Amino acid sequence: MTDDLLSRPPVHALLADGTTVCIRPAAPGDHDQLEGFYDGMSAENLRFRFFSISRRSGALAADRACAPARPGHLALVARTPEGMIGVAEYDTGGDGEDTAEVSVAVSDGMHHRGVGTLLVEHLVSAARAEGITGFTADALSDNREVLRLFADLGLRTERRLEGPETRCVIRLTEDDAYLSAVEARGRAADVASLLPLLRPEVVAVVGAGRRPGSVGRAILHHLRSGGFTGRLFAVNPGASSLLGVPCHPCVGDLPRTPDLAVLAVPAAAVPATAEECGKAGVRALLVVTSGLDANQARDLLSACRGHGMRLVGPNCLGVSNTEPELRLDATFAAGHPLPGSAGIAVQSGGIGIALLDGLSRLGIGVSSFASLGDKYDVSGNDMLQWWETDGRTDLALLHLESFGNPRGFSRTARRVTRRMPVLTVDAGRTDAGRRAAASHTAAAATRTMTRQALFTQAGITATRSVGELLEAAALLHSQPLPGGCRVAIVTNAGGAGVLAADACAEAGLALPAFTAETVDDLLAVLPDGAATGNPVDATAAVSEEQLDACVDRLMRCPGIDAVLVALVPTAVAEATGDDLVRALTRAPGHRPRPVVVVRLEQDRSVELLSAEGGTIPSYAEPQAAARALAHAARRTAWLARPAGTVPELPDVDTHRAHTIVEDHLRTSPDGGWLHPRTCADLLSCYGIPQLPWAWAETEDEAVLAADRLRGFDGRVVMKAHWPGLLHKTQQHAVHLDLRGDSQVRAAFRDLATRFEGLTTGVVLQPLAARGTELFAGVAQDEVFGPLVLFGLGGTATEILADHAARLAPLTDHDVHDLITAPRCAPLLFGADGGAPVDLDALEQLLLRLSRMAADLPQLAEADFNPVLAAPGQVTVLDARVRLLPRRPHDPYLRRLR
Repeated sequence: MTDDLLSRPPVHALLADGTTVCIRPAAPGDHDQLEGFYDGMSAENLRFRFFSISRRSGALAADRACAPARPGHLALVARTPEGMIGVAEYDTGGDGEDTAEVSVAVSDGMHHRGVGTLLVEHLVSAARAEGITGFTADALSDNREVLRLFADLGLRTERRLEGPETRCVIRLTEDDAYLSAVEARGRAADVASLLPLLRPEVVAVVGAGRRPGSVGRAILHHLRSGGFTGRLFAVNPGASSLLGVPCHPCVGDLPRTPDLAVLAVPAAAVPATAEECGKAGVRALLVVTSGLDANQARDLLSACRGHGMRLVGPNCLGVSNTEPELRLDATFAAGHPLPGSAGIAVQSGGIGIALLDGLSRLGIGVSSFASLGDKYDVSGNDMLQWWETDGRTDLALLHLESFGNPRGFSRTARRVTRRMPVLTVDAGRTDAGRRAAASHTAAAATRTMTRQALFTQAGITATRSVGELLEAAALLHSQPLPGGCRVAIVTNAGGAGVLAADACAEAGLALPAFTAETVDDLLAVLPDGAATGNPVDATAAVSEEQLDACVDRLMRCPGIDAVLVALVPTAVAEATGDDLVRALTRAPGHRPRPVVVVRLEQDRSVELLSAEGGTIPSYAEPQAAARALAHAARRTAWLARPAGTVPELPDVDTHRAHTIVEDHLRTSPDGGWLHPRTCADLLSCYGIPQLPWAWAETEDEAVLAADRLRGFDGRVVMKAHWPGLLHKTQQHAVHLDLRGDSQVRAAFRDLATRFEGLTTGVVLQPLAARGTELFAGVAQDEVFGPLVLFGLGGTATEILADHAARLAPLTDHDVHDLITAPRCAPLLFGADGGAPVDLDALEQLLLRLSRMAADLPQLAEADFNPVLAAPGQVTVLDARVRLLPRRPHDPYLRRLR
């Protein structure tokens, strides 16, 4: 494991003040610099580190840190362009110990900036991967800074006073408390690093040209016409000014160092320009240029990392921040966004323009906007954390085509969605063609299902189009959340009410019948001839006052969560001067439940109708209104549910599981499907229940195995096996209902004859009892991590495709959702008249499968089909596991992309 760590490239991460540092293992070539690092320490710093002020201690520490790699030891150094600023190391002392001594040192000028904490976090991650479970550290009792560092890590720490020293024992268990502490530090550092990008005081546009229509000139014009309140410069060697903005030949000649440089230069010039910006002290780059090749891309990112610059782009529309004291619009969109409260992050510039226009038209407006383009650095995760703390954003809109760290994104989104709605367009839903594959799990686990699992678990409102996104945003911005999914429909035209009822039912909303008291209240305020079912047909004769009173009565109805009003223009209202829409916008801010309007004659798909007390969303189609209400109801349900926890599981032997995996990959370096014996051993490490089975390679062995396995009725099942065999039934490689030795012998000879040269043996099992056949599996996604799938099993599992999925590790809520989501779920609860299956055992099976997937990054696929579920029992009848050589990856470790 130490060799693996040393072979990894350097990692860049953020300090508390947003500074970028490089963290990497110490190497022999670092010895002189590391010794110089210690030589430069003050006497007090040396005393805290070595308990003395001997300069010889620093030389010995450099010898140890830069020595050849050995198991149980790792030294990490932190560097900035100015040099080495910190070092931390652990050492078990050899002999396979699971506890290591840890030490940390930070240069005098870099204290209180999070250097030591960041280094220790990286040590913790590396130590866990090496099987180390605890750190110990000795510190002088007056070294308050290092004692505070250990205490504030978020890990369980014990202290013991031993004379002038304090002994610290730190448990490395990764729990929610530790992840939350890491998140809090990461959020503060991330927001600090984004200040030069989103709140710059000085901006320079590099590549602003004389030619009208050039991108650089358009951005310069936007910055100037948008009223940017900071200093603005242009870089163009052929002009003294452009659009009234001072021009200079190069970045180094600018009278003030820009916080943000906008690069609109040809692709070939981007890396050198970025390097020039870095040397000049620029803190952030916005690269709108497209068409960078692989080398140019690498050099651009290298310049940003080497000089500590955050980067948006390349190939992007730009960024904006509408804060009145800033008014930054560094985009080349057609117009300036309306200031408001919605944050937008997109990869597609075209989608960005559509959202900017749509939110401005609706009057919601924009707090800040980032077109991420090719997303080399700044991501949707960064923007979520910015909006969480900016004090202006109450609605987040995302359009992301890729995810750099989905599990990190998921934790951030789960936290942010508790504070504000987060909406996205679920793009690329048809990318489900890669179902050719190797197993039921691989066939079921499409990228679409994986992405939807991420959105569901994180509480993100996922829509199917930009239009639907704006429809949902209009409701979530303007109305209170509904208490549930029960809707009352009111209309002045019966046909419109029928359309609205169909739309609500199709969206999963309920139309409850009214109580007798509500019916009486409605009849008292509506015109003669009104129908008081649900929908309420108020007739064409309804007046403005009557409609207002009707909605008011429904607001007080205890069985209603939202009101949908479907209106059509009539000559009756026109003749009386009534404005039915005005009845709904008199005091929308005082209504405790959401009200939405459908106006079939409306030109735009959604509008926000302004009123003195607030706004109300109006839709051109009842389907749009119903979809928006359904999204709001799902958000209500998600917010009402406490955050889930990953349950502790007894009888799990992770160490033995790792040994099994490592042994297999040692003999099969390319990985592959496990032998039934190895597969069973691995499942037993996690307490996954399996039907008894036996392995036989000869006819006589098969007879003896059958005698041992015969159940109460004496019948057994025989399955052929060879590496790579997946669908045994389709291959006719299974014999069922075998009775007596003669049938076992005949079955063995049949399989051996038909699959001669393939089969390596047979698996025998007792014939299983009756029950519901289910499917459970894991697919390890290269980007998203392990995905747990569950649904209807048996031979028709792929044909019926009745599956649900959640990303591991599963919480208690996730596993409940996984069981109840498939269409077959009622069968598990006894809906067919039978007794319910053992739901507790089924939950345990899925949790243990999730734990196995989370523990073992080498687990490429697990395929349990069928899983037999019955009252009092859940058993895996057939299991397959495929391993691949993969390194562990810590998705929560603080690092830049």
